Amino acid sequence: MPEPIEDVTFHDEDWYAEELSDRHYLRCAFNRVDLTEATSRGAVFDGCTFGDVLFNVSRHTDSAFTRCVFVRCNLFEAEFTGCKLVGSTFDRCDLRPLAVTGGDWSFVTLAGADLRGARITGVRLRETDLSGADLTGATVHRADLSDVQWRGARLSGADLRGSDLTGLDPTAVQRAGAVIDAVQAATLARALGFELRD
Repeated sequence: MPEPIEDVTFHDEDWYAEELSDRHYLRCAFNRVDLTEATSRGAVFDGCTFGDVLFNVSRHTDSAFTRCVFVRCNLFEAEFTGCKLVGSTFDRCDLRPLAVTGGDWSFVTLAGADLRGARITGVRLRETDLSGADLTGATVHRADLSDVQWRGARLSGADLRGSDLTGLDPTAVQRAGAVIDAVQAATLARALGFELRD
């Protein structure tokens, strides 16, 4: 990993289709930077701020965006594979249709986020804030959703099979048509106070 670029502000830069391999940014600010179709592999962004940044159709693999803040960013068709976003916050971002495979998104703030149709597979989302988020029609398979904040979330038509729903209060979310498996059904039944017997 190279020496980090620290405390630098990038304004109105065109990084279209840039390859961001093995770069390290620490406490940097990115304002109105165009990262459309950019790719990152093994890059590290720690404590950075992204404001009005275009991540459209960008691809990120084994990269880290830890303790970062994303404000009014556009992530149209962005893909994250094996990435670490622990402790990051998304505020008024366009996240549709987002694809996340693997990685660790624990302690991420996605409160009120529009995640309709998102594809989230094998991701660790422990203690993530999804309160008020709209996951209508989303696919969330084999995700660790333990201790997630769900209050007011919309899960209508979402496919949640294989995910850890420990801590989900079914009465606190919109859930019509959500798809779960038998193990999850038993977990939710117990959460509602039912005793399961053969």
